[in-house]
Amino acid sequence: MDNGLMMQYFEWYMKSTDPSLWSTLKKDAAKLSKNGVTSLWLPPAYKGADGINDSGYGVYDLYDLGEFNQKGTVRTKYGTKKEYVEAIKALQDEGINVYGDVVLNHKMGADEMEEVNAQEFNESNRYQMIGEGKTIGAWTKFTFPGRKKKYSKFTWNWTHFDGIDWDQDNLVKAIYKFSGKEWNNEVDLENGNYDYLMGADIDFDNKEVFDELVNWAVWYVETTGVDGFRLDAVKHIPASFYRDFLYSVRNETGRELFTVGEYWNGDVNVLTEYLSAIRSEASLFDVPLHYNLYHCSKAGGSYDLRTILDGTLVKANPVKAVTFVDNHDTQPGQSLESFVEDWFKPMAYALILLREGGYPCVFYGDYKGISHNKIRSKKQLLDKLMKLRKTKAYGIQHDYLDDPDCIGWTREGDEEHKDSGLAVVISDGKGGTKRMYIGRQYAGAHFSDVMGNAKYNIKIDDDGCGNFYVNRGAVSVWVRKEPK
Repeated sequence: MDNGLMMQYFEWYMKSTDPSLWSTLKKDAAKLSKNGVTSLWLPPAYKGADGINDSGYGVYDLYDLGEFNQKGTVRTKYGTKKEYVEAIKALQDEGINVYGDVVLNHKMGADEMEEVNAQEFNESNRYQMIGEGKTIGAWTKFTFPGRKKKYSKFTWNWTHFDGIDWDQDNLVKAIYKFSGKEWNNEVDLENGNYDYLMGADIDFDNKEVFDELVNWAVWYVETTGVDGFRLDAVKHIPASFYRDFLYSVRNETGRELFTVGEYWNGDVNVLTEYLSAIRSEASLFDVPLHYNLYHCSKAGGSYDLRTILDGTLVKANPVKAVTFVDNHDTQPGQSLESFVEDWFKPMAYALILLREGGYPCVFYGDYKGISHNKIRSKKQLLDKLMKLRKTKAYGIQHDYLDDPDCIGWTREGDEEHKDSGLAVVISDGKGGTKRMYIGRQYAGAHFSDVMGNAKYNIKIDDDGCGNFYVNRGAVSVWVRKEPK
């Protein structure tokens, strides 16, 4: 089989005035497949509280995929339901799987307010109550008048939530927990208990909530044909909910449904504990690796490259790690801003695309550029690395992570992919040459640096080793190329 490669096909500042993302995707499907993309993570497809300007994370109506006149618009930021379904079909026809972004932690933009007894809690310590309980005006009633109960008759009220961050009666912003409710357990320990994130916080202990969300997910899979899910903000949601949710949805649809969760924590032990707790077939984004790449890019050559994979999920559990360089949350101006410096992007992407561990995800903002921040497209570079992953990055891997300024690895290639096999050398400081073993089957063969840093070929010796060169602060990828 060819190597898997995911792409996150959106960035935060895409404009609703741009051509429909879904329509653009339909046109791009064949090119993406040709360049080695095997799956796409698409943005939330349902109507958000901010209508056409909502990126999809301010969830209003899960059933409105750009079909109903709600929040001042029929289409979402990315297009209409018809365009969405057509784009998915076009991608699948090109052999590309589609993963839908599932945002279940909260809801926003309620249709009606309710008077609810609640207590205010310390934002930094969610177990510390502030003052006495009181009645607040809470935006918690969701009736979806524009949809008129099509697809689901379920309406949401305050009993389906744990809390909220706005008291309409007194126009006060604070964290309120509803009387008789408890923050969900099995969540991240940041702020004591990180159940509450934003909006009307969904109560995952409520049986009506569980049944409705499973019903929605089954409808969503059957309506759109998506092949899997990207789960948003799982650190704020009990692991047992997703354990039971995924089991139920897979059972009812009869689909495997690849699933990757976003648990934003730089401690690999927290991630591995979550994977154990969820007890379900699921992966996680490798947040610790992202931070290693980011810190390396900011260190100006003083980072110890021998440690670049230390404390990462791809090292601890390579089968469950979805590796990435950046995403919509880490891009400039966003809540988790930690954008890998431009000079280090080629090395960072080589690390996730050309090694055997992990399921790499390329970011749209790197691939297409981010006009909002005047960040240029790296499409030419990424197409080259993606093609190398598709055609060359196979076989036994040999690591040479043995120098603070210069590391490398080789892949021996396999019989299923003709002329596969490669050698990669990375430097964040001074360049140099690394003697690495690539396989005795290459004895006497010539290799060339396809990145264009070394202008000469090298010859593999009788022991299957070669002296592979890299420039200062660069990456070289050596593949077999016999002189004419």
